[in-house]
Amino acid sequence: MKRTKIVFADREIEFIDREKALKQIEEYAERGTHVVYVIYGPEGCGKTALFKQAKVILEDEFGYHVVYVSPLARDEREILMYTPSIHEIAEEVLKSFPDPYPRIVDIAIKIVSRAMNKLRKPRIAVLMDDIFQAIGLDKAEIYTKILLNLIEYPPGEYEKIVVLVSSSEGVTRERIGRHRWATFRIMWNMPRDGFRKLYEVLPEPKPSFEDVWRVAGGNPDILETLYISGWSFDNILTEFIRDRKLRSFTAMLNEKERRALEEIIYDPDIILERLREPEVQQLEKKLIEMNLVVDIWERDELGWIDVPPPEKDLELGIGKYFAWQTPLHRESVKRVLGNR
Repeated sequence: MKRTKIVFADREIEFIDREKALKQIEEYAERGTHVVYVIYGPEGCGKTALFKQAKVILEDEFGYHVVYVSPLARDEREILMYTPSIHEIAEEVLKSFPDPYPRIVDIAIKIVSRAMNKLRKPRIAVLMDDIFQAIGLDKAEIYTKILLNLIEYPPGEYEKIVVLVSSSEGVTRERIGRHRWATFRIMWNMPRDGFRKLYEVLPEPKPSFEDVWRVAGGNPDILETLYISGWSFDNILTEFIRDRKLRSFTAMLNEKERRALEEIIYDPDIILERLREPEVQQLEKKLIEMNLVVDIWERDELGWIDVPPPEKDLELGIGKYFAWQTPLHRESVKRVLGNR
């Protein structure tokens, strides 16, 4: 399998690990998707890299015409990408949008619709990376239904279609999940062995792998941030606390909520154990809205796009039913509570 190149920590590297996820992408390509698949997981866990690799697989190995959109891409050339075979169609659509960026998701959908209409029974793939944050969480349901309509009521006949959407926003699971428009697959941070390979790409001097693992918990984005910051964990922690407004969040908690949060820091499954309490219900909602905690399902293969996390690993903040997105997320909240 050809591995795509991705930019990581100011260097170009080959896509690493995620063998199970790649196998699932191949299965989607072989049979198509009959619903919208939403790949949900912690921020920075590698969903964008997976989607870029999926584009290569779908194009090169299965002959799909692919439209890939990533409104939050750092490189503007990666905001909208498409297979050369539909270049003329894409350019024709883009001409009708003088300022394309604000409507880039609509443009991608229009390109797909036009390709279905103009090509003879094509294989079409739609890859939408973190679009809900760009279009607004209040529109997540609407756009999921629009994508489902491409599958169920296409403007032209197709041979197969694959529709994948990624999201880091916890509230999207609740919003979209209450309908039957999409199937969720969770993607977790990288497993230990794969994360070690990524760690080994980075030059010396650097902290030990164990120290980095305890901070990042397999999250590639945190690893990259640590490297760029000169391995300054305290600086990253300070920035995270400020950017997430964690001091304001904890200052607004009442005493019962604060005590519950102190317990959740050490065992996130406390959320489930005490979910009957109104304070814990509010706390759960807020922690998920702020993308600090994830409610994780059973570890059966059906619910996961890749290798699930261990059944329980409290050192990394992982419980059986709930987990901190990374150890950094947990440590940030812990530090704010400790500095009260």
